[in-house]
Amino acid sequence: MKNNLNIIVLAAGQGKRMKSVLPKVLHPIAGKPMLHHVLATAQTLDPASICIVYGHGGEQVRAQTSIASSKSQLSWAKQEPQLGTGHAVQQALPHLPNDGVALILYGDVPLISAATLSTLVAAAGENKLAWLTMTVANADGLGRILRDEHHRVTAIVEHKDASDEQRKIMEINTGFLACPVAWLSSWLPKLQNANAQGEYYLTDILAMAVADGVAVETHSPAAEWEVAGINSKDQLAQLERTYQLEIAKRLMADGTSLADPARIDVRGTLTCGNGTISDVFIDVNCLFEGAVHLAANVRIGANCVLKDCHIGENTEILPFSSIDGATIGKGARIGPYARIRPATTLADNTHIGNFVEVKASEIGVGSKANHLSYIGDTTIGANVNVGAGTITCNYDGVNKHRTIIEDNVQIGSDVQLVAPVTIGKGATIGAGTTVWKNAPPATLTLNKKEQISLAGWTRPVKNT
Repeated sequence: MKNNLNIIVLAAGQGKRMKSVLPKVLHPIAGKPMLHHVLATAQTLDPASICIVYGHGGEQVRAQTSIASSKSQLSWAKQEPQLGTGHAVQQALPHLPNDGVALILYGDVPLISAATLSTLVAAAGENKLAWLTMTVANADGLGRILRDEHHRVTAIVEHKDASDEQRKIMEINTGFLACPVAWLSSWLPKLQNANAQGEYYLTDILAMAVADGVAVETHSPAAEWEVAGINSKDQLAQLERTYQLEIAKRLMADGTSLADPARIDVRGTLTCGNGTISDVFIDVNCLFEGAVHLAANVRIGANCVLKDCHIGENTEILPFSSIDGATIGKGARIGPYARIRPATTLADNTHIGNFVEVKASEIGVGSKANHLSYIGDTTIGANVNVGAGTITCNYDGVNKHRTIIEDNVQIGSDVQLVAPVTIGKGATIGAGTTVWKNAPPATLTLNKKEQISLAGWTRPVKNT
């Protein structure tokens, strides 16, 4: 993209219809604030600078906004009071060089594509005004594109200022435009607010361009949802579903099977397969956050939550499991109702069963913990079996301590391993044992217990 491109992002709106203390542009789409989507797309164009025009909740917007790349210079312009889109762009002009091309984006229109914007900037070049328009089925409330008998654009009229005849026009203004910065600097001071809203409309510069003999190019986005703006929670929810369905379509096109494309949520990046083959299956109501990779032939059961994790080939995650910040090897079987917490690595062919929690631990090849256990701050070798009800007692009230379980260990049910402690290779721990000292290799470790039976004992009964 042109290195003389300067982007202005309008993000000052209050969003009264959102009925929220959160500034409108910080409401999330796919787990990321709308404004962050816009900025991420802007960065792909490699602009020389980005200026964000902020207003309502401005300090909160600034505090929560970061740019993924430092290649572009970021500046902020405050719009106060807020007197319309033309007034907003005026606040940004002092932050832009007077040469190059300006591209106008909107912080509450999060899904505009880089391809559409690239086309718009290329159309503007260094001597044209390029405007993004679209023909829609319902244009209520939207500005109309006016054209002459030769189909040349002459002006834009806002819905509230349009005549009945003009309101029949279905080609609408999306608000996105690109043109030389110098022309913006010339046109914006001439704006008037003699309209139904009493605002300075950015759209009025189109008629000024026509009057100055500047060529006006119009282009349309590939999909209507690209230019869908957010003004209410209802619109936010609708666009969320639209975006998720687009993600689902891309996953399926790459070979991933979805039980129901309408019941998947990706709030980050989800990649599946090895680039050639996917054969991944994802059941309903699964949520993916952060960066998640599912290798070929992975199966994800219903109602699972996966965040920042890597799942190896041929692994199955059974329903209602939660995996966060973990790496899981090939051929593993996890769940149902398993919780794998951050800093955990599970090797190939491991089994983590129902109601088992694993945190900050490494579990070796072929090892199993199939029932009702807690494994925290632990290193487990290969071919270890952890019995039901086993817990690692890793916290002494102040510090965390580590448990080491070497290869081929068998741990009975209802065992407590009081860290720091090491269980030697090939050891067996008897059921119900509390281990607070190291268990030697190839031995049976247990706590001596005496079982007694009391004759003549009767259960207590309730008083009547």
